[in-house]
Amino acid sequence: MFKKDNFKLGLILGLIAPLLGFLLFKFYKFEIFSFSEFFEFILNEPGFRTLSAGLSVSLLLNAALFTIYINKRLDKTAKGIFITTLVYGVIILLIKTFY
Repeated sequence: MFKKDNFKLGLILGLIAPLLGFLLFKFYKFEIFSFSEFFEFILNEPGFRTLSAGLSVSLLLNAALFTIYINKRLDKTAKGIFITTLVYGVIILLIKTFY
């Protein structure tokens, strides 16, 4: 997986890594809550502070993957990861700005 240079692979990895990061955030910060309680809390919290914090932290996995692929000179895959990171970043910025 770390040797393939493919733009679509980068997009897929860039979409999946933040989801895994968000799950890690849930288990680390809110381990006593069930999934339904956790999602109810983050969606009903005024200002969506926990949601935007969790999404921001989840992008750290994308940063790690991006660094790995750039260092291995697999630029097409890194480009896919970078584009999905930008999309996630814009979404997080919109949440923080308008809610």
